[in-house]
Amino acid sequence: MNRREMIAGGLALAGTPALVRAQNQVQTEAEVPGLMAPHIVELAQPLPPYQVHVFPDAFRLYWTLPDGFAWVYPIRVGRDNLYETGTFYVGAKKEWPSWTPTPGMIEREPEKYKQYEDGMPGGPDNPLGARALYLFTEERGDTFLRIHGTNDPATIGRAVSNGCAGLVNEHMTHLYDKVPMNSLVVLYPKRPTSAAS
Repeated sequence: MNRREMIAGGLALAGTPALVRAQNQVQTEAEVPGLMAPHIVELAQPLPPYQVHVFPDAFRLYWTLPDGFAWVYPIRVGRDNLYETGTFYVGAKKEWPSWTPTPGMIEREPEKYKQYEDGMPGGPDNPLGARALYLFTEERGDTFLRIHGTNDPATIGRAVSNGCAGLVNEHMTHLYDKVPMNSLVVLYPKRPTSAAS
């Protein structure tokens, strides 16, 4: 078991960190009604600083800071079994990135994605939005998982994507400027849903 696996395993047992108090409310240029702006919170259980932690059930992403504080952002996550848990690192960062659907996306929904199999240039209508962090592992290299922007705020707080974590573009730009290359990223498991009896 390597250091990243040990960190991820210990953190997964800790669960979602409880928020104690919020500070430093950030004003965004175009405030999105009903969405929480990024802000700093004090965590009940401190996490190592300068890491990204995604808690899918809470639809929250944390960029951790020293002394038990973190920036918190509202997000959307992958739907059904497309959400992948694990420990990753930021292997690339791109502003207004181009986008190409994965073969799996084209196979699942050809009517939606086949037309883009040769890619789509970056821009306001691109599914990766204004900024993207590309998640890698040592074993697989690029995992095709992204933390990226979206111009569709109605998707925040929902499990709707093809596996990636998404933030509204203004929030993603705010996060992107903070997260350096090679930062550790932990995607925590979803809680199992119990079947109705």
